[in-house]
Amino acid sequence: MSYKIKSRIWIESGDNVLLGEGRVHLLKAIQETGSLSKAAKSLNISYKKAWQLLDSVNKSAKKPVTINSIGGKGGGGAELTDYGRSLIDAFEEINKNCWAFLDEQLNKINTL
Repeated sequence: MSYKIKSRIWIESGDNVLLGEGRVHLLKAIQETGSLSKAAKSLNISYKKAWQLLDSVNKSAKKPVTINSIGGKGGGGAELTDYGRSLIDAFEEINKNCWAFLDEQLNKINTL
């Protein structure tokens, strides 16, 4: 019999979630598309939901995570700050290390 551990991690600050898998996917999509609305479309979520997720990240972060430009003739846009990119990298490393730890712990069950 084969066992699996299921888990999801997220990082909170007060009542707000700073990062989790969904927020990291959104930040990566913003980085790829250069736009919150395009990022939302690429993830099949509403613009309102994407804006709420990004707002939660920005309220919880120590520094701005994105630089936003207002729409107009050329359209608006969004890009990640260096801090925002660093947050993604840190979260992905934490998540990878967490999975490595959980896989190691699962061996305690598999060896019984």
